[in-house]
Amino acid sequence: MSRLTRMLSCWLLLTGAVLLLVCLLGASSAQAAEPGHVLALAKSVNAVLNNIRNWIMGILASLATVFLTLGGVRYVMAGGDPGEVEKAKTSFKSAGWGYGMAALAPLVVQILKGIVGA
Repeated sequence: MSRLTRMLSCWLLLTGAVLLLVCLLGASSAQAAEPGHVLALAKSVNAVLNNIRNWIMGILASLATVFLTLGGVRYVMAGGDPGEVEKAKTSFKSAGWGYGMAALAPLVVQILKGIVGA
C-alpha cells in the first residue's frame, strides 16, 4: 500500500469518526430533553421540504468536494502512471455528478411540493 493511499485512508477514517462522534453527541443531547417536550416542530410542509432540500444539497456538495479533492491528489501524485490518471479522472467525473445532483435538488423538492400539494 502506497504512502498516499495510507494517508488518504487515515484521513477518511478520521473524518468518518468525527462525523460519527458529532451524530452521537447530537443524539445524546436530544435524548436528554424532558419527556413530553417537542424539540423541533415544523411550521409547515413547505418548511420541512425546504429543510430536506438544504440537507440534500449540503450532503451532495460535501461528497462531491471530497471526490474532487481525492481526484486532484491522485492526479498530482500519479507521476505519469496512466492507471492513476484514469482513477483521478473517474473521481473528477464523480465530483461533477455530485455537483450536478446538488444543483438539481431544488427541482426535486419542487416536484415533491407538487405531489404533496404544498
